[in-house]
Amino acid sequence: MTAFLVSDISMARARVSTSPKRLNRDSSRLVALSLALHNSGSRVEDRFWETELANTLNKLMRAGNDATLDAALDHLSTTDIGGYEVLIEQAETHSESCILEKDGKRFDVLLVIAPLVAWTRYSIPAVALSDSVVATLAGHLQTHVLASGTQIAMMPQLIGLDQMPRTLCETYDWLHKLGATALDLPSGPPQLNHEPDSFNMLADTRYVAIGVAVPEGKPVFRWQEKPGELGEGRSTCLEKWVSDTHAIFTQLLAGCGFEILIPDAYYVSNREADRRIRPLSVKSAVAWLEGALHLEASQLRAVIAGCGEQTIDEYRIGFTQKNQTEVIYGCLWPLYGVDENEPVLEGQPEPIETIDEITNLLKECGITDIRRLPGLLTTEFCDDCGAPYFPNPSGELVHAELPEDAETAPSHFH
Repeated sequence: MTAFLVSDISMARARVSTSPKRLNRDSSRLVALSLALHNSGSRVEDRFWETELANTLNKLMRAGNDATLDAALDHLSTTDIGGYEVLIEQAETHSESCILEKDGKRFDVLLVIAPLVAWTRYSIPAVALSDSVVATLAGHLQTHVLASGTQIAMMPQLIGLDQMPRTLCETYDWLHKLGATALDLPSGPPQLNHEPDSFNMLADTRYVAIGVAVPEGKPVFRWQEKPGELGEGRSTCLEKWVSDTHAIFTQLLAGCGFEILIPDAYYVSNREADRRIRPLSVKSAVAWLEGALHLEASQLRAVIAGCGEQTIDEYRIGFTQKNQTEVIYGCLWPLYGVDENEPVLEGQPEPIETIDEITNLLKECGITDIRRLPGLLTTEFCDDCGAPYFPNPSGELVHAELPEDAETAPSHFH
């Protein structure tokens, strides 16, 4: 029985690279423009290079040419990290926001998602939303979160991570289709990706996807209109959104605990949901293994390894039974740039190292046998099922396999 827990792969790393080995003309141009913008010495020059980049990116995304985009990103990631950060920021910006025209008027369009972080002993559903639920959620969004004068289109589905866009071009397609629908322009519905039936997770994210359109230059969010004297406008919006939607999501996520996050732009919301799910993934895995194997947490061992190509991109946690070497379960703990580079205010304690944070969390869960592998392991996945491999006590990345007598996968809630 194959088992793993993977609920928090970031959007950028979840993409399957389709890049060719050599840069073609468009990839080379993306690289050159990104480096030029990175080295720009003024805001006036910035605007020039941003426009050039926008034109090239929009052409490639409109054509669904992810291979060229990935080739440029792969090249910059190994040759100039500053240029890479410029290109990924611009690419994400133009895949989640655009300008559309209707009746001679221009509208800013933003792809927004409303995330939920959920955990359960059962299976977390990704369910269709009825017309009445869509209308109710849309009303609460426009009352509490979005600025006045916004037009929106909401996908009638509580969406799982594996159903979300996997590439920049797919995100661009969702943006334009939902934006056009919001403005009553001709468009078809965005295409959901296939969700593998075997990937039941105990802690995972769910999303409501929305296309939001406003007249060009006008506010998109309520907190832009009412930021509050001390900038508390965003937190006020979240409080009201949570209060009015909690009962709805309770019905949709039967048998689950969950946390409602603030609806925001596509990529920032995805990353915030990923950060929130990391500790829940570990806690849920330990609790479920105790029940599935009828043992105490103290009878488990956890092996932590840093994985990546050149630097640690994520930590992988493999679980074994104590005094055994077979990995029976695993969790991912992806890293983000802001995790490592957040400023420390005067009087605040220094932030805890990520591996220490994971270790302390495992100890809180009752696991005392914790192995921290030195060095860097290459990220590896199963060629057959796509599951990530997890570290065993010998420092090897292997497939997680539950014992035959375990109470296998999470079941649906009835």
